[in-house]
Amino acid sequence: MQSGNQHQYHWNSSSTQYSRFPFNNPPQEVDSLAMMPNHWDISSTTNSPAQSQLELCGRSFQSNKDEKIESSPTPAPTEKEEEEDAEMEETEQLGHVEIYTDYKPSKSTIGIAHPDIVVETNTLSSVPPPDITYNLSIPESIINSGQLSALQLESIIYACQQHKMILLNNQRAGFLIGDGAGVGKGRTIAGIILNNYLKGRKKTLWFSVSNDLKFDAERDLKDIDASNIPVYALSKIKYGDIVASEGVLFVTYAALIGESHAGGQYRTRIKQILDWCTADFDGVIVFDECHKAKNAWMKSICKAKMAKAVLDLQNKLPQARVVYASATGASEPKNMIYMSRLGIWGDGTPFKTFDDFLHAIEKRGVGAMEIVAMDMKVSGMYIARQLSFSGVSFHVKEISLDDDFKLVYNKSCQLWVEALQVFTCAADELHLTNKRHMWAHFWGSHQRFFKYLCIAAKVDYLVELAQKELEAGKCIVIGLQSTGEARTRQVLNENGHVDRFVSLAEGVFRALVMNHFPSEKMRAGHKRKHKSQGGQPKQAKYTEDRGGVIFRNYDSSDWDSMDMDSGSSPDSLLSHDDVMFNIHSNCKTARIEEMKQGLLNKIFELGKYLPLNTLDELIDKFGGPDKVSEMTSRKGRVVRQPDGSIHYESRAEQGQNIEYINIKEKDRFMSGEKLVAIISEAASSGISLQADKRVKNQRRRVHMTLELPWSADRAIQQFGRTHRSNQVMAPEYVFLISELAGERRFASIVAKRLESLGALTHGDRRATESSNLVNYNFVNKYGTKALDTTIKAILGHIENKVHMPKGYPEDEAKFFSAMKSGLVDVGIFCIKRCNINKFLNRILGLEVNKQNYLFQYFYDNFDYLIEKEKKEGNFDMGILDLAPGNNEIYEEKQETFLTTGYAQDGQVVLYKISVDRGMPWEQACEKAKNVSCTDEGFYLSHKLRGTQPCVLLAKQSPGQGKYCVVYKPNIGKQVLPESLDSLLQRYHKVTPDQAKASWENQFTFSFKKCSHANWNGRCKKIEQGQHCMHGMRIRQYHVLCGTLLHVWNRVADVVSGINSSSILQIVRLKTRQHNKQVGITIPGNCIAQVREKLVAMDKEVRKRRKLKERQALWGDFVRRGTNILINQLNGNSGTQIKGERLAQTALKKALPERFSVRK
Repeated sequence: MQSGNQHQYHWNSSSTQYSRFPFNNPPQEVDSLAMMPNHWDISSTTNSPAQSQLELCGRSFQSNKDEKIESSPTPAPTEKEEEEDAEMEETEQLGHVEIYTDYKPSKSTIGIAHPDIVVETNTLSSVPPPDITYNLSIPESIINSGQLSALQLESIIYACQQHKMILLNNQRAGFLIGDGAGVGKGRTIAGIILNNYLKGRKKTLWFSVSNDLKFDAERDLKDIDASNIPVYALSKIKYGDIVASEGVLFVTYAALIGESHAGGQYRTRIKQILDWCTADFDGVIVFDECHKAKNAWMKSICKAKMAKAVLDLQNKLPQARVVYASATGASEPKNMIYMSRLGIWGDGTPFKTFDDFLHAIEKRGVGAMEIVAMDMKVSGMYIARQLSFSGVSFHVKEISLDDDFKLVYNKSCQLWVEALQVFTCAADELHLTNKRHMWAHFWGSHQRFFKYLCIAAKVDYLVELAQKELEAGKCIVIGLQSTGEARTRQVLNENGHVDRFVSLAEGVFRALVMNHFPSEKMRAGHKRKHKSQGGQPKQAKYTEDRGGVIFRNYDSSDWDSMDMDSGSSPDSLLSHDDVMFNIHSNCKTARIEEMKQGLLNKIFELGKYLPLNTLDELIDKFGGPDKVSEMTSRKGRVVRQPDGSIHYESRAEQGQNIEYINIKEKDRFMSGEKLVAIISEAASSGISLQADKRVKNQRRRVHMTLELPWSADRAIQQFGRTHRSNQVMAPEYVFLISELAGERRFASIVAKRLESLGALTHGDRRATESSNLVNYNFVNKYGTKALDTTIKAILGHIENKVHMPKGYPEDEAKFFSAMKSGLVDVGIFCIKRCNINKFLNRILGLEVNKQNYLFQYFYDNFDYLIEKEKKEGNFDMGILDLAPGNNEIYEEKQETFLTTGYAQDGQVVLYKISVDRGMPWEQACEKAKNVSCTDEGFYLSHKLRGTQPCVLLAKQSPGQGKYCVVYKPNIGKQVLPESLDSLLQRYHKVTPDQAKASWENQFTFSFKKCSHANWNGRCKKIEQGQHCMHGMRIRQYHVLCGTLLHVWNRVADVVSGINSSSILQIVRLKTRQHNKQVGITIPGNCIAQVREKLVAMDKEVRKRRKLKERQALWGDFVRRGTNILINQLNGNSGTQIKGERLAQTALKKALPERFSVRK
């Protein structure tokens, strides 16, 4: 029986996110900042004194009242002890506070509050939008009635205001609505259309993912009393017909590349669209669910044709008012290319081309991506809110596998290893000289096969869990990606009927051998044929085992082709490669066919034990189609009849079109007729399945993710189906992860996208973290380094710094031997040609135990490298809060510098920030009141520090009985907790009265002088003319805020040139004056050079601005001079005199240093 290890996470009303602490050491609290570095080490390393104290065996808090208090301290501490104390006090104090904050429009004052609680990330809430200068034309009746809420009206205002700007390439600026699912993007779009319609712009293009969503568009317009604006579906209009002269033309992205081969006036849809708009079109173009255009950067036309059409349309209609709308519009920087109207790259911006922008952002990491989101909001081109996660719960359930399933999985692995050998042998007998195409299909099928096994491992557990939730009065939504329709139709075409449930895994394996096994017949399938390169091909060496299976001894010449994978998605194959054969007359065709048939026979035998199509099996286990609402793209399915027989049937119902079956199934689920819904990507955009107050089925939704989508934007779209506005209660999310280490390959992809997506679309990478899934993100530079170390250690090229996983039954030598053999079994032969994607793909084909041990060893190396990076200060910590919980943050000084902008210039502000870390005696006494045991309280040091002992307040650390949180008068709360045993070695407990004098003295002294001066009466650094701030209450920082994307490269180049690191730490702070700021900290040793760069840029911008003003005035002078001449010719002397005076004034302003005009 399968079992699940459950980790549960709840988000409270402020949506603070919690995660398990993954290491053995206790959590280390981080809540203030040091002066110089630009990155922080939250977890100290084992070599640091702080960590040494953490690892001391502490004892539990207990009564200490019988211990004798020493009356006279022992002599002063040694220099080493002073250094350890100083390091403990100077540990960087940064931390994460709650991710979200309640959202209210900050500068828009019209409209009624949104009906549901809406939040914004703390990061985006810390940067203000621009001032409002635009006046809406929407009737007050609509505004006052609440048909458009205050936050929807705010989006409409900023979108229309942005549309008034013209970019430097003479195209009209666009706007990105990044609101999360359920906030009401559809109604916001309808409001933008209505506002433009009332201003005389009667035509609108509305692009979306499905024709079904046309009805939602009509509903949104009707909801704001704009039903008079007609909506036409382009799919219902023939290529040669003329579209109405005004209204909304609703178009799917797929229609952009539609072509007619039947003649007529319009041969393509895009020409039909452009002719309807006309060249001077200045109406609205809405790219709804614009994440569908995300692959525009790809060079492969077949994959990016649709996205390129989106770019072409924007270029051919330069005056159009473009609106991008999607909660997942920029899941990765490279997917932003279609957002050309944002003006982030191009002439006059910091990035001349999109490639420059992409390189800069990807080079700087997630930190730079977070800056992009903030910069767009500051510039007025972007807004992003989402529904509060109040009441939403997340569960990650790890499912163990039963012995029967492990046996089937292991047998599958063995057969794939044999298939690898047979494919290789057959290819060599045919003298195949280019094997890229064959291996791409082989490893793509390999990945899909084991993906289906991973999914099947969770079906029984999911059904059992779902039945319990149904009995508890809830309803179920299951997210799935693979429908298996292609394999089902293949069986249907081959046999003419289907009388059993189909196995997808068997189908993938069988199709690989049938279609891509090396054969002479494959030559006919290639358009190009290549002659032999000359010379005799290298002969392979073979060995034969007792079972008659032929094995090949590989050499380096085979690596290039065999390492060919299909990419991150198994559906992406290198179709442009051709297979080249050197056909010889003595080719052993019979031998090749015998090998192929032998492999097919073994696949057939294995297929008897392989799992069935997951979608069909789920529907069957839940009671059949009458009990399950299926919302997928497939047209037919395999079902069990009442008599037990099985056959294939169409999903279309009698008298109804198949196009509307998903809408019908949605209505059945929302009415409560069916309580289980299964959705795929086809239903992941636009369909609402939440516990809506307006529908009959108001049960709580339990949204189970059986199969993680290939990308985070698909995941977010699915999650947003069940958490939307106007719901009775928030949903539960359940992520099912099997114990198969290879499945983390899929979780890794989604985790990486979620991290990037959170940073780009919400300005905080934690905004889309889903519980523990981010722990599975290995597709980064740390994963690459860990993989390199892992393989080199297994091959014996380097010394092993990470021990083999605990629990391995044999010694290290046998462990590394077994792992080396496993790598060869999955086609990994050399280090240079193995990347992290390939590794995570291939280990799916290892037997369960070997797979898990290999992955654990890789993960241990991964973990080791991250801790090492943190120690060395090179780890990107994301956005951290400067001294969270400390209200004594002051702005001492600020300097403003102009920067190059998008449609207009921006500015950055360099702040000098001071933080008073100290804790007054009164505050310490207040904290000491709430003690829970006698070991908590005030302590004095055994040894004197100068003339007095050191003093501190110790309180029990929550959840860590042997550790305590330490408070000191000069630094307040110490970052690192201390064990009680360590504390008692240096301190003894005293009463508050005994501690008061030392506390007040140290609090006062540390305001102006460092700890060295307090302890020794002098400081060596001060005597040498240097600065020393060790132990001082006041900390000073230099924080650069504003439109940071404009200056990111310049600042990073300065910092990397001085500190050998280009990481710029982003911090968030709130001053005593309640001013919120987000910016990058500038190390103290870099301030002078950074300021010099900013001054130079400011001068450059002012010079260019002044030149533009003079050019404008000169143009005005020329126009007025022309008018003077015309009036003189007409004999209008009064107008002439007035015009001369105006012209003289304009000329003086335009060219004061060259001209003086005589009266």
